[in-house]
Amino acid sequence: MAKAIPLSELPVVDRHTDPKKFPKEKFTSGAVVLMNKPIEWSSFHLVKFVRYRVPPKKVGHAGTLDPLATGLLVLCTGKATKTIEQIQSQPKEYVAKITFGASTPSYDAALEPDETAPWQHITHEKIEETLAAEFNGEIMQKPPIYSAISIKGERLYKKARRGENVEIVPRPVQIYETELLDVSLPEITLRVKCGKGTYIRSIAHDLGLALESRAYMSGLERTAIGSFSVENAFTTEEFDLFMKTYID
Repeated sequence: MAKAIPLSELPVVDRHTDPKKFPKEKFTSGAVVLMNKPIEWSSFHLVKFVRYRVPPKKVGHAGTLDPLATGLLVLCTGKATKTIEQIQSQPKEYVAKITFGASTPSYDAALEPDETAPWQHITHEKIEETLAAEFNGEIMQKPPIYSAISIKGERLYKKARRGENVEIVPRPVQIYETELLDVSLPEITLRVKCGKGTYIRSIAHDLGLALESRAYMSGLERTAIGSFSVENAFTTEEFDLFMKTYID
């Protein structure tokens, strides 16, 4: 079995790349492509979008984003797909909108609220204290039932759609940093830097409970994975124009 190419040796294609200095054949030998996923696109939809435009049919992504989330999706082409696990293991950074006063079964805005609770007692100071005390370092987290995690060979969201009761076992995840960027209650904007497997939706839900209220994630952007930043990522329009420069 061929060894994975070290990530540091792979070319990175982003919105600052000059196509005149990047031969199209490099996509086949292996490249990392930074994309900014539009809202309501699935991660697989964006993979198909790129696969249709690059020479190799082998294209994969390093970390799913939900359809309602936007931001950085790192794609690998050709032989670079062997580095996907390396990329997924790196810290990720998100900016999330969290709305207090209601919760949803999916922990985000994909479904209507199923529970409500007062939020007027919540303060900026109390949010800061709770984040520092309960959402810092290694924590135990339950993934949302509406997630792509498999239990006994089946995705959790399929069980949820059938109304099945599923026991979800908490698992350890790593929270490196949290920062309150804005507090306009009942909504806050929170930056989170975390490890692999962390669900920001679960942080929103659990934060609501910890503050004796309810909450759901009302918006999400992934801003970074390791050293890769959304600021350098192609929009779909930019990538389309980039690839068209190769056409005679």
